[in-house]
Order: sequence, then C-alpha cells, then structure tokens
Amino acid sequence: MTATPPLVLVEPSAHRPGGHRDHALTALAAAHGNAIVVAPYGVAGQTRAALERAGARVTGPAGTLPALLAAAGTYTATAAAYGQRAFTSRRWPDAVRRLPHQVTLAARCLTEAACVRTGRRLTGGGTVVVLSASEALHGAAGLLGGPHLRFVHELVTTEDAALRTLGRLTRRGERRVMALAPTGAVRDDLAARFPRLPVTVRPFAVADPGDRLTDTDRRRAREAFGIPSHEPAVCLVGGWWPYKDPATVGAALARLDIPVHVLVVGGPATHRLLKTWAALPHVRLHTRPGPVPETLVREAYAAADAALVARHPGVAKESGLVVDAVRLGIPLICSDHDPQLTKALAGHEWVRLFPVGDSAALADVLRDLAWCPLPRPAACAAADLGVPTAAGQTAFLTNLKGPC
Repeated sequence: MTATPPLVLVEPSAHRPGGHRDHALTALAAAHGNAIVVAPYGVAGQTRAALERAGARVTGPAGTLPALLAAAGTYTATAAAYGQRAFTSRRWPDAVRRLPHQVTLAARCLTEAACVRTGRRLTGGGTVVVLSASEALHGAAGLLGGPHLRFVHELVTTEDAALRTLGRLTRRGERRVMALAPTGAVRDDLAARFPRLPVTVRPFAVADPGDRLTDTDRRRAREAFGIPSHEPAVCLVGGWWPYKDPATVGAALARLDIPVHVLVVGGPATHRLLKTWAALPHVRLHTRPGPVPETLVREAYAAADAALVARHPGVAKESGLVVDAVRLGIPLICSDHDPQLTKALAGHEWVRLFPVGDSAALADVLRDLAWCPLPRPAACAAADLGVPTAAGQTAFLTNLKGPC
C-alpha cells in the first residue's frame, strides 16, 4: 500500500493559541494524515496536542540556509518592533512611521522562505503551503524558499519605494508561487498590485460535520457562563480589529429595553468600551480575554443564541466568524458590509442581516432574538456557502497544479 505523500503546512502564527488559523491548521493535519507542520516560533500547547493526535510532525526551520534565513527574519522582526514603538508618535512623517511596517514585511518574507526550504527538503519537493502568508514580496519568498502555495488573507500594508524595488528585482520568483485568495475581492487586490502573480480564489476556512455543537454542549456552556435558558445571548469573538465596528454594537446595546447576555471572547479588546457596556442597564456582559484556546471559543459559541459580526463598510476579506457560525451550527447576525457575503447569506432563515453602521436596526434584531430565536443552520449549510471540508481542502491543495 502506497503511503500518502506528505503535505507541509507552514504556519508562522502557530505559537498563538486559538483563532481561525489554528483551527484550519489542526483540521488539515488531521484530514491529511501525513502532515509536516513547520512553525518558526513554536506551537501553542493545545495546538501541539491536537497535532500530535493527528499524527503530524512538528518542526522549525532546519538546515544551514533555512536557519540563517530564520535568524535574519527574527532579528529583522525585532528591529521592526522597536521601530514601531519608537516612531508611533504622529510627530514623525508618514514615511518614517511606515518604515517599521516595511521592515516587518521583509522579516516575514525571510521567515516564510526558511520554512518553505525546510519543508521542501523534508519532503523531497512535495506540496508546501504557507497558511498565513505575507501580502508582499511573493517573488522573493519563491526565490529564497522554492515553489509553494501561499494563502494571502488580506492586503493591509502599503508598500513604499524600497519594498516595491525589491519586489521588481525578485519578480521572476513569482513564477514559483501560487497565491490563494479567500475571496474575489482579495484576488482583485492581488491582481492589481502583482499583475504577474498567479492567483486563484479558494476559501481558507474549513468545516466538517463533526464540528457541530450539540444540545448538550449548549446546556453545559450556558451553565458555565451562568446564563438562564430563557434569556437571549450573543457572542462576539476575536477582539476589536480595525475592520470591526464595536461602536455600532455599543450603540445598539444602549438602545435595549430587555436583558441580553453579551459574550466577548478573545483579543485585543478595548477595556474602556467593555466597561461602558457592562454599565448598561440591560446588558449582561461576560468576557474571556484573549488569546483563548479553541475549547473556550467553542464554549462561547455554544452558550450563544447567535454569533454577532459587525464590520465597517467595504471590508471584503473572508470572515472566519461567519464560517464558525456555519460549521458549529449557530445562528448569525451580520452587517451587510460586504455585498458578496450579503448576497450569499440573504434568504437563509438562520441569518439576520442589518445595514452596516445602523445601531437602531441592530437593536431591533437583538430584541427579536429574545422573542423569536433563530433556527440553527442545517448540516449542509457550509457546503451550500462553498466552505470545503478539511479532506476536500487537502485534496485541492495536493492536486492543484502549482508553481514549478
């Protein structure tokens, strides 16, 4: 019987517990059965335990050149961190304030290249996938590391002249990589910035039938949080990132005239805002500061009657929170910030959409949740939205005609 060829999964963020990338990493490793995980900064304890159960081999950059590249990436990242602290004041010119972020992109490139070279050496040239790839210097990563696939989740950092020049000098390396964009909008951004880079659209998140929460999970979770069975609860997972809209959520909570439990899980979070929410007369606030492991995230979803997603208009990156709701079988309340996502969710009984930034409309949805709970999504909901299973994702990655 022929053994399954190894699949190399590079995850630079594996040392941070929890999150959508952590779930994808462990799910893909379990589904493939012969995975090698290259984690430059180590692996969080719970993640490592899950990878061990999946039979995955975990390593860091190994070999002379990968070790040198990884060391260079570490020193460069340290310099970038010092620079961010030193130049954070608005008294500095924009070009100076952006410089540390440019250095961070270079550091990520060096680290990714070290991991890709390690993976290719361990597998003799097998499939290597960077699960959380940098949004820049794709050609340099291909030249230094070798052929690989790379998931680019979003493009947030503006490239200044020096980085653009380095990108042009290493452009031939773009033929050695295949970028995977989780949404069409991210694909369009990549195509505009890197017109020669091969790009294909592929969801990053995965969902399996075994992920669904049970009625027993729900009962135990609500007992753990101290939430009565007849009182409504919503959860906000992942903290406040710039693309999220906690101000609209807060304004909606201030309009409530019935009790609603609000579970805030993960980080970073604005403690001043949480203090304001906790003081509202009809809000029962429960917090689990992040980063938190997958078990606590599941418990928060299980205790909630719906997951709440509120983002600023125009944000079109893949929403791991939306996929969480689908794969775990939790109803969803979501802003209409992304026309493509709105179109996909419209008409589903387990979803309530509200106009982006409209706190009055969100407050009405939360009131309705108390009197008329939303149904849970069907087991086929993930497939209906185009979310692959972990086995389907590994088959796609290993069969994709990638770079050479």
